[in-house]
Amino acid sequence: MASRATIIAGNWKMNHGPKAARAFFAEFATLHRPRDDRRILFFPSAISIAAALEATAGRADLEIGIQNIHWQLSGAFTGETSAGMAAGAGVRVALAGHSERRHLFAETDEQVGWKATAAVGAGMDVIICVGETLDERKAGQLDAVLGRQVSAALATLPPESADRMAFAYEPVWAIGTGVNATPDDAATAHAIVRELLASHLGRATADACPILYGGSVNAGNAEDLLAADHVDGVLVGGASLKPASFAAIAGVRTG
Repeated sequence: MASRATIIAGNWKMNHGPKAARAFFAEFATLHRPRDDRRILFFPSAISIAAALEATAGRADLEIGIQNIHWQLSGAFTGETSAGMAAGAGVRVALAGHSERRHLFAETDEQVGWKATAAVGAGMDVIICVGETLDERKAGQLDAVLGRQVSAALATLPPESADRMAFAYEPVWAIGTGVNATPDDAATAHAIVRELLASHLGRATADACPILYGGSVNAGNAEDLLAADHVDGVLVGGASLKPASFAAIAGVRTG
């Protein structure tokens, strides 16, 4: 990833089949013009990746990612997609450790690290998601949770591949709830993540690593969040499903 690149990412989760994906991009392309000061990423459902790649073929500024990968190269893993298969299909970036993968599908910190390593090993960038639950936040465990998650994510990642990664802080209590962390909340958590990165990888690498905020991001709060210290982008859920709302976020002023 480019040093501290602004990243606007839309995670469609289990929404938009191939037909809907094509319609989305046909409209979005008319609302958002190419610009070189940010990366615009989309994470469609796996069944819609081919349609998304086809629909954005003439727009190099719009990058298509995958929501989840398996860490093994191949094997008897029904329903899974390997990093190599995703990269071979034209996918450029993967998510690893989204809170829904962790909490709904019991994905462990260790497995998140394996997935991140598989992604960069296949030549993709990776956005590694971290964040605390409401109970953990109330118990004052923010630092401990982020420390555990970041350490596990980096455990098997070759240091030389650090420039292929970004992190996304997504407080679980703010995802899909309509309650988002304040810019100060985000800045505090992002600073913790950056210091953790510095302790593992050195200050220069930590300062170059983009850290996104995810959790009830919308067109009304994106600019304030992006203006907070250490917030280099946003990972958008529901507001990324409609071309107009996501175009508004993608075009928000930064810096």
